[in-house]
Amino acid sequence: MPTTTRQWLLNGHPRGRGIAPDDFKLVDTDLPDPGAGEMLLKTHYLGFDPAQKGWMENIADYVAPMAIGDVMRGSGICEVVVSNGGKFAVGDIVFGTTGWTEGLVHDGEGLTKVETALSPTAVLSVLGTTGLTAYCGLFKIGKPVAGDTVLVSGAAGATGSVVGQLAKIAGCRAVGIAGGKEKCEWLVSEAGYDAAIDYKAGDVKAQIKEHCPRGVDVIYDNVGGTILDDMLANIATKARVVICGGISRYESGGLPTGPGNYFNLIFRRASMEGFIVLDWASEFPAIRKRLEGFVNDGSLKYQEDIQHGFENAPDTLQRLFVGKNRGKQMLKL
Repeated sequence: MPTTTRQWLLNGHPRGRGIAPDDFKLVDTDLPDPGAGEMLLKTHYLGFDPAQKGWMENIADYVAPMAIGDVMRGSGICEVVVSNGGKFAVGDIVFGTTGWTEGLVHDGEGLTKVETALSPTAVLSVLGTTGLTAYCGLFKIGKPVAGDTVLVSGAAGATGSVVGQLAKIAGCRAVGIAGGKEKCEWLVSEAGYDAAIDYKAGDVKAQIKEHCPRGVDVIYDNVGGTILDDMLANIATKARVVICGGISRYESGGLPTGPGNYFNLIFRRASMEGFIVLDWASEFPAIRKRLEGFVNDGSLKYQEDIQHGFENAPDTLQRLFVGKNRGKQMLKL
């Protein structure tokens, strides 16, 4: 592998606006030789999440701020090509936070060896942050019990599609909200949702009432904005509202408008709670085993949307904010 690598650097903070092409800068960089205990890694795949826009904005305070000129932060799957007494051996495939770079020198801290019978890309999708976020948000915060109605916004996305299937595994009724007939049909026919609501068809509140006549016991929200407001209008007594993401705000800019129906939390003695999946990092290995078991027994299906070419990294991230992706968004280098 050459000692020169291509990297995408942060070139702008997209606060109050959508991501623009010139928020990134492609550069060639010389890599140092690995020092004692270090490894030279070659990136094979990058993973993309809506949270990356929050990192670019420096709004998310649970991660270190990003400065102009930093390598764009993100997850990746890499191969160890040189090891100078490093944590992993040459030929090992590892994953973790690597950044948008074709190659990097790393001490292995925070990286995990890929050990799965599934496709290696699963560690960025159903066994990665996507699946872990779905699992922890639903079971740690939502606490569903058999017979509950679970309503998921952004249901055709990488996380949302897993949430609904986990709800079904837990014996619940799963209803998903997505945009467009094709996505809604996929939710019911492939992801096993009991019903799907097309927000593009209008009157989401009426559709929720139709498909959740006894109210909603668990809301899993990936969208925010008016969709969250419509969901809150139909919560059941003692409902749990899980706030996972707010993709509606990413393109509109600024902070989302507070939900007008939040007083239903009082009327229905309900709770609403946000979370950061890293809070359960110590449990990730055990949760990954459970998720892989669900995939192997056929009760959990997952989709991966893999684009190609390192030069297309910014465009691949943009796909998340215009609803182009089908499942976990990734890029093969």
